[in-house]
This record gives sequence, C-alpha cells and structure tokens, in this order.
Amino acid sequence: MAAAKQLGDILVVGLNGDASVRELKGEGRPLNSQEDRAEVMAALGAVDYVIIFDEKRADNLLREVRPQIYAKGGDYTVKSLDPDEVAALKEIGARIEILPLVPGRSTSKLIQAIQRK
Repeated sequence: MAAAKQLGDILVVGLNGDASVRELKGEGRPLNSQEDRAEVMAALGAVDYVIIFDEKRADNLLREVRPQIYAKGGDYTVKSLDPDEVAALKEIGARIEILPLVPGRSTSKLIQAIQRK
C-alpha cells in the first residue's frame, strides 16, 4: 500500500465485495467478510479511503471515482488487466502503474500453505 500511496496525494482502495470475490475465487471465499477486510484496509496508514464494490470488475467504480493513477500488484501486467477496466481507464485518462509483487502475500498462497500442513 505504501508504494501505491507514494504515487499520489490520496489513496483510494477499491475492494471487491463478498459476492464478487465468490464469483472470482469460488465457494469458500472470501475468508473474511467485506466489512472486516475494509476495516483492515482502512486501518493502514497509507490508505485514505476504502470503497467496496459489488461488481466482478472495477470499470464502473473507475468511471465514478476517476483516479489519475491506477495501481495494480505485480501479479498483473498491463496486457493481463481486464479489458473493460483498461477501457474505463483510457476513457478517464488515468495512468496505469504496475507495482512490484510482494511474494507470498496472497490469500490463495496462505490457503495452499494451510492445506499442506
């Protein structure tokens, strides 16, 4: 989050709601409710605002919030971003920044590690 915050003045985190996480990740996800996840995000010093969105993709949120910079983790590339999100970003003139991946910091990896034990 700190790297994303350094890109601008205000850091707004778009957080997938529970239904969209289930649609993207499958049954049994998310592990924590959207309210709990939002509270953890909001507690991070770098985060100014957290917005929960219910859609599978963030294109509608992007059009509404209109960020100048859109930051994604290094597990993405510009080519692998959702085409509708990229179209929304182009429409609003936002710059896309892919930040370095922090290895091992994903819920999916945590679940795999727990299941191996």
